[in-house]
Amino acid sequence: MLGFLTARQSGLDDPLRMRRAESTRRVLSLTLDPDRDVDRIHGNGINTIDIEAVEGRYMLSGGADGVIVIYDLENYSGKLQYTCKAVCTVGRSSRHVHKFSVETVQWYPFDTGMFVSSSFDKTMKVWDTETLKPAEVFQFEGNVYSHHLSPIARKHSLVAVGTNNPKIQLCDLKSGSRIHVLQGHRAEVLSVRWSPRYEHILATASADSKVNVWDVRRASGSLFTLDQHNGEKSKASAEAVNTAHNGRVNGLCFTSDGLYLLTTGTDDRMRLWNSASGENTLVNYGKVCNESRKKLQFAVSRGCSPDFVFVPCGSSVAVYALHTGELVTMLRGHYNNVDCCEFHQDHQATPLFYFDLSSVPLMVLLLYSGDKPLALPKSTFLSINVNFSDTVLPNCYLTLLHAEFTC
Repeated sequence: MLGFLTARQSGLDDPLRMRRAESTRRVLSLTLDPDRDVDRIHGNGINTIDIEAVEGRYMLSGGADGVIVIYDLENYSGKLQYTCKAVCTVGRSSRHVHKFSVETVQWYPFDTGMFVSSSFDKTMKVWDTETLKPAEVFQFEGNVYSHHLSPIARKHSLVAVGTNNPKIQLCDLKSGSRIHVLQGHRAEVLSVRWSPRYEHILATASADSKVNVWDVRRASGSLFTLDQHNGEKSKASAEAVNTAHNGRVNGLCFTSDGLYLLTTGTDDRMRLWNSASGENTLVNYGKVCNESRKKLQFAVSRGCSPDFVFVPCGSSVAVYALHTGELVTMLRGHYNNVDCCEFHQDHQATPLFYFDLSSVPLMVLLLYSGDKPLALPKSTFLSINVNFSDTVLPNCYLTLLHAEFTC
């Protein structure tokens, strides 16, 4: 760390190199954080979480009881030990609460004033964060497994929705109506994901073992169907036999640059694909335990070199190197199945929810943090003369602010 700071100050090194190195170090040193906790609000299992990208401060959670909670992750108390407070809740007493399990929650990518939730009560609701009332409610014929808003879209405001109907629904937030249907799957659609690189590219995963990649501007069907065997772009005549996995495909995640797509299936495999060509990169991650009948929410790190994949695996979370498939570590601390995980870029922390299947439901949020206090001589620190207000060095790298100085 000190070597990177010195090289950066003298202009001998690219500032981004230090940033990536510190991010990577923090991921590799992730341990269960003994000083952080989260208010326990949910009465049943927690299915989904999302951290907003505007400030990186607020987190949504959706539970099997239909309850939605917004947490403030920042610590302004000045104390080392603290509990992240629930700032507002859509509880069972609210007339707007979902009747059944909430399967997906997502912040509007550009503003924390709005978020979207979908549920097994066959609805997707667009919420006003200020009033905690739905501004729009979309009704569907079956259970909603997944929805997703594009993180980069400027030319459309579409929400892709996967239900137990093989057809993918595209809902327009501007008009409040369903404007298009994508047909190509033969079973329920378990996961949908917009590309973070091209705003019109959409990936969908289904229980029919297929993953389709679409350009929603086209009316002629999917661009291609991923094939686990030949790794080449599918031909129209061969799409009927192309499968991404040998079981239900229930997890999708693009890398932050949108160049690669990760998929998980109930065949206990995870595969990495070239998102432009549909080629299977043949990275071997080994056995990736996956018994979920619904969507599996996993995460990819951002700003690391190399990047890492965080995948719920039983009562633990497996951390893999993205491009080599190496199992780097297992994050342990839960007592039962982990349902979902999300990578917090600003603090290199991974919030992980699980639910206890015992007779008394119990929900706990465990924070795995890579923030390790440093023991440095005061003279060493002063000689570096680092300007902590420099915007090039973001908050997630101000490790020295938490240093324990010794004379």
